[in-house]
Amino acid sequence: MGALKFRVLLDSEKDKEIFRDILINEDDNFESFYRAILNSFNFEGKEIGSFFMSNDEWDKGHEISLMDMSYSDEDQEITSVMSEAKLNDFMEAPDQKIILVYDFLRMWIFLIELQERTDETLDKPKIALAVGTAPPEDSKMIQDDAFYGDEEDEDLNEFDEDFGDGYDEDDLSGYEEYEY
Repeated sequence: MGALKFRVLLDSEKDKEIFRDILINEDDNFESFYRAILNSFNFEGKEIGSFFMSNDEWDKGHEISLMDMSYSDEDQEITSVMSEAKLNDFMEAPDQKIILVYDFLRMWIFLIELQERTDETLDKPKIALAVGTAPPEDSKMIQDDAFYGDEEDEDLNEFDEDFGDGYDEDDLSGYEEYEY
């Protein structure tokens, strides 16, 4: 068995290139790779994330999640778990592309591409090259609309229009007072 060399690019809002080249044994699992990526960018790793196998257009494909979050729904797409998924089982192309989404509220995106296979065997994953300074993990704003979208405000306005009229907060005459 040899090692795989990946280029891991942090997709940042600024036009700065921030990437790491990481070497990892091809028989390591995705959880080791996940930890190596986060460590290389000085992220604490307290949030969850998922890898998505990708194509040349960077479309999200098969998900490999940090933990098993499936429930017994037969129609649900099957996902893999990082601790059980071996890297070499998912390397289909010489330039295999992978997307890592870390911290689903801040939405840190890492674009990963397989650079080469080597005959080297490593004791642990290592950083072969580091370009750019990673921003602090908490520097990215939490995406308020990540779950609600822009529709939230419209829905609340409709609620106020439908139910707001005719409601008097001070009129409690129809209620009896109880002693407990």
